[in-house]
Amino acid sequence: MPKIPAELCIKCKGHKYLCGLSICPILERFKNVTSTVSKIVINNKIEGSTPPSILIGEKNYPKVSLVYNIPPGVIGEEAKDYENPEGWWGRKSLNDIISIRSSLISTILGGLNVRDPYKLYEKEISLAGISEKPVVSETDSSGKIVPKLKFDGILIPRGPSLTVQSIKVSENPKVPRTIQKLIFDDLKAEESVIKLYLDNENYYRIISAFSLGFLGLKRNRKLVPTRWSITAVDQIVGNYLLDNIRTLDTIDNVEYYYGSYLGNHFHIILYPSSHSSTWIEIWHPLSLWTTELIISELSENYWGEYDSLDGGYIAARFSIIEKLYKRRRQAGIIIIREITKDYFAPVGNWHIRETVKRALENKPKTFNTIEESLKYVNTNLEANDKINLLGLKSIKKIIGQRRIDEFLFK
Repeated sequence: MPKIPAELCIKCKGHKYLCGLSICPILERFKNVTSTVSKIVINNKIEGSTPPSILIGEKNYPKVSLVYNIPPGVIGEEAKDYENPEGWWGRKSLNDIISIRSSLISTILGGLNVRDPYKLYEKEISLAGISEKPVVSETDSSGKIVPKLKFDGILIPRGPSLTVQSIKVSENPKVPRTIQKLIFDDLKAEESVIKLYLDNENYYRIISAFSLGFLGLKRNRKLVPTRWSITAVDQIVGNYLLDNIRTLDTIDNVEYYYGSYLGNHFHIILYPSSHSSTWIEIWHPLSLWTTELIISELSENYWGEYDSLDGGYIAARFSIIEKLYKRRRQAGIIIIREITKDYFAPVGNWHIRETVKRALENKPKTFNTIEESLKYVNTNLEANDKINLLGLKSIKKIIGQRRIDEFLFK
């Protein structure tokens, strides 16, 4: 097999199959090396509380599978920690997260028609996925358990899997009133997502509600693969907030923020400008997708047009636009993500959203010009001696555009 270019792997992150293969060889190798489950003994049934943790797969769409995650023997509030991105941040290491997720059994219901989400409503299976508290559930364990972990670049890792015929929800799910009302309303899905966000509903629960077919006009409701739902909700809310700040004043200075977690370093620069955004990823040798230093660039213009769609960028973009919305300001955005060899396993793009959000809570360092801020970032990169940020195509474009603007409006 010919060598797959690292640049392609960086763009793909294991789920777009840009190389033409039906599986990602990097993830397959990683799963085989890190699978910690060799033997699972369960008597007759699997019982435990889903954290809640339910996702919809995309394989064979529009016939899809539902993955219902259960930590065997774990009942009640303790189950929450098995899927808690906001609570994990800053507290759990990469190894901790892998260990937690490997303790879940992914029970799989296959052959679901995406246009019939009501079948899951009736059995309260999907309701368990939007519950405010863990829900006790059980399923027959007579099938064959596949003792492998499942990873990709957008979703939280999954534990060993088991295909089942049915799942029984043994406890009444506690559905938030905000979502409960929308289940009976006939409101477009995008409008429902925005309403839930403005009502301060838990962000990850909004994603689950969107994925499990609770939102939208009743005649159009359907199950949406969770991977698609994550990026869709980030886009929907991000675009709504962006539309509300386009006419506002810009920030006054060039501001720099920094955040780091799980071997990922985020350098964020906001500068006085109408909206435009640049996403730069610097992948170190022996980090997840590459054995060489790779730099990828993505740009978004004022009108919201991207070079390409990247779920990690959309997650980071959401957190920044949310912060600007709360400040009642707009700005140009540069996000530089440096991924080191310490990020050896993909755990989903939640950590991008959460790290950027927390970075923006810090007091910024200010600069007079974008060039000064980029020089500062360059000296603080782990790969500082191998990279010239000012020489990147996307950065040259930003600096060139600003100089023209300054010349024209003097």
